[in-house]
Amino acid sequence: MKALPLIIQREYTTRVKKKSFILSTILTPVIFIGIIVGSIFMAGIKDSDVKRIVVIDTTGKYGQHLTSDDSYNYELAHEQSEDAKSKIGDEIFGVLQITDDLAKNPNGATFFSEKQPPMELISAMQRTFGDEIKKEKLAVLAQEQNVDLATIQSVQEIEASSNKLQISTIRFDQNGEEKETSSMVASVIGVACTMLMYIFIISYGAMVMQGVIEEKSNRIVEVMVSSVKPFDLMMGKILGISLVGLTQLAIWGVLIAGFSTIGSSFLMSSASVDTVNMAQMGSMDNMNEMADAMTMLSSINWVEILVMFFLFFIGGYLMYAALFAMFGSAVDNVQDSQQFVMPITLIFLFALYAGMYSINNPDGPLAFWCSMIPLTSPVVMMVRVPFGVPLWEELVSVGILFVSTILIVMLSAKVYRVGILMYGKKPSLKELAKWMRYK
Repeated sequence: MKALPLIIQREYTTRVKKKSFILSTILTPVIFIGIIVGSIFMAGIKDSDVKRIVVIDTTGKYGQHLTSDDSYNYELAHEQSEDAKSKIGDEIFGVLQITDDLAKNPNGATFFSEKQPPMELISAMQRTFGDEIKKEKLAVLAQEQNVDLATIQSVQEIEASSNKLQISTIRFDQNGEEKETSSMVASVIGVACTMLMYIFIISYGAMVMQGVIEEKSNRIVEVMVSSVKPFDLMMGKILGISLVGLTQLAIWGVLIAGFSTIGSSFLMSSASVDTVNMAQMGSMDNMNEMADAMTMLSSINWVEILVMFFLFFIGGYLMYAALFAMFGSAVDNVQDSQQFVMPITLIFLFALYAGMYSINNPDGPLAFWCSMIPLTSPVVMMVRVPFGVPLWEELVSVGILFVSTILIVMLSAKVYRVGILMYGKKPSLKELAKWMRYK
């Protein structure tokens, strides 16, 4: 075992010092945050050109209700539709032609354009016409049923009013204390943890397999085995690469926390400056939503999430890395390893889909059993933890995972010690099982 720390140190230092590791570790959170900020910034930029839309309404009921804004200018026209269509692309953006009563014929409106019209434009027109159709039908109903017009107008106002209903959720923790929670916040955190778990276990597990195959194909492993036990060689590579993953996660956590702190401080300072103006405009909803989001984030048990993420990452990585190392030792190149790796990848992919499905029902049978099965528990359990999982379920799941990991590591080591010295033949699953029985 004296050689094990040296192998771990070698695997760790050689990978951490690579320029690719440094660049990916620093640039990935920067690019990720840049994409989010850039998307928000780009979404706020509007086209400076006002697009002209000619409305030809033969019914005379609907076109007049379209309201122009900074993006689209609606112009009622009585010219022939063919004359208006000939100007599309040069003078006007599109032609909206209404040929029939939309209350009786919902397909009576057609939009002609040279380019594909934006979805927001079509949705706005449909929403406007839908409101007018409702008013028309209510007016007809009032006339048929002899209902007072004032009553109908009151009904229309109630129907048009936006009632923002928000149900607060209070969850009792294990000590019986009440905590205000948010299913949306828990879902976002669960998805983030699951995606990180999926990406890191697969990517670093594949790194282990690739390293084993490279050393085997270069015949380096033959020299190393002469002075190091195969088990120490395999575990040194697995543990060294796991430290690389944990280092990258730690750096990402520090960078994201720093960016989040700077961003929240900037937003809070901007919000405090504009508080009076926002209050005068009656637009305090954004500040209230921001405060609610901060309250929900503070209600999350971050210590539990971090501890569980660490345990499930270590257990899941060691298990899958041992399997990848086993399959990597049995073949001579990456192409031959696909037949062994594909079933493992499909199982892990199923775990990802099970985790996403469990967001809607974190205590359902699929979520429960998949959080107990060791091949799927690292992904599925991390979806459930932000929603609140009984401690005994977490302990049982972690226990099963680490016991299974120890067994898989022992079996993988038996295959590894035989496979790294086998060349020129791609073994079958039957032969791998035979290698496991060697003493």
